[in-house]
Amino acid sequence: MSTAATRPADQDHLWSVDEHLEDILATVRPLEPIELQLLDAQGCVLVEDVTVPVSLPPFDNSSMDGYAVRVADVAGASEEFPAALEVVGDVAAGQADLLQVGPGQAARIMTGAPLPPGAETVVPVEWTDGGLGEGPVTGMRARSLAPEGAQGQVHVYRPAEARAHVRAKGSDVKSGDRALEAGTVLGPPQIALLAAIGRGTVRVRPRPRVVVMSTGSELVQPDEDLGPGQIYDSNSFALTAAARDAGAIAYRVGAVVDDAETLRSTIEDQLVRADLMVTTGGVSVGAYDVVKEALSHVGDEDEAGSGVEFRKLAMQPGKPQGFGSIGPDHTPLLALPGNPVSSYVSFELFVRPAIRTLMGLEDVHRPRTTATLAVDEALTSPKGRRQFLRGTLADGAVRPVGGAGSHLIAALAHADALIVVPEDVESVEPGSEVEVVLLG
Repeated sequence: MSTAATRPADQDHLWSVDEHLEDILATVRPLEPIELQLLDAQGCVLVEDVTVPVSLPPFDNSSMDGYAVRVADVAGASEEFPAALEVVGDVAAGQADLLQVGPGQAARIMTGAPLPPGAETVVPVEWTDGGLGEGPVTGMRARSLAPEGAQGQVHVYRPAEARAHVRAKGSDVKSGDRALEAGTVLGPPQIALLAAIGRGTVRVRPRPRVVVMSTGSELVQPDEDLGPGQIYDSNSFALTAAARDAGAIAYRVGAVVDDAETLRSTIEDQLVRADLMVTTGGVSVGAYDVVKEALSHVGDEDEAGSGVEFRKLAMQPGKPQGFGSIGPDHTPLLALPGNPVSSYVSFELFVRPAIRTLMGLEDVHRPRTTATLAVDEALTSPKGRRQFLRGTLADGAVRPVGGAGSHLIAALAHADALIVVPEDVESVEPGSEVEVVLLG
């Protein structure tokens, strides 16, 4: 339950960014673990260590197409005096019945095939005549086209050391080794490893389901015609994409008109598929700020502990914010402001950490660094507000893009960082060291 729900709401209290974030992270808890098939577990976080049940590779095998031979039989071999060996057959990958390689013999072997008994090393086919008697070759002919290549005689033109071109059993991982640690995010390489050691399912925290909805009667979907006073809905697309980028399974809901009952009904309908809800718009002090109207007293009708509190934060952009839980499962809800830049900055600071917490990750924040401020004149910042300016970072220097306006989407599209100006700083001189939040 939100710590804010345990104390009376103070409409005049100006929350700091850190206080608001702390309240969110104290409320949101990691999702319960479940067992998933490997491909369904992509992007999820392991909740237990995975040990190796069988060594990789599980047997000595060839890393080359060539001939499995005994070391003594090719010692001193050269193009002038090649070693002539009897080919006793083929060893292909997946073959169960292996040939025995004796003195003066060779088995034609394929990449990945088990090293046959008696063989000590592998000679690449390029070091041989391929059984054709016409000097070094560049490869083998397909068995279906030349089955005679599995018999006869092969000339070897170079010696080979013991176990050359042989992948040793357990040289990747050994039985009993720890393959992956709890807390690992499963990407393609990790899923490959799990499959290679025979794991078809794995225990993980599922990717959180995040429902994103915009509010505003002025909002029109892309590809539709704009009427007087209308704008296209960009926030729901931006935040849905951002939620997916953070690791969530995100669902975008079409813009909801400025009607409190319609909004509440839509939210209630969406709760069935939400581990987290995010709204954008309608949280300020206007007469049509319906999110605030619809959710301010939702706890009066829901179970004890539910409710959404609307706050003012000491930040720019993004002063108006809402946070709480709704519904019988106390689903967390973050209500973000409607201006596009305010909405996106708020997502990065508050929603992304909440999503990463639901996933069970240790590090939930974007990485931060310091950079030199590349400007021609000092930047100003409102007293008592932590300002987040869009910027581009290159070679240790960060340059603001666009102005401070919270509607400047074009500038946001070109930014790869947020420049942080602390609450107690009103002016930042060119060349100053500033904190930077890295985006993407």
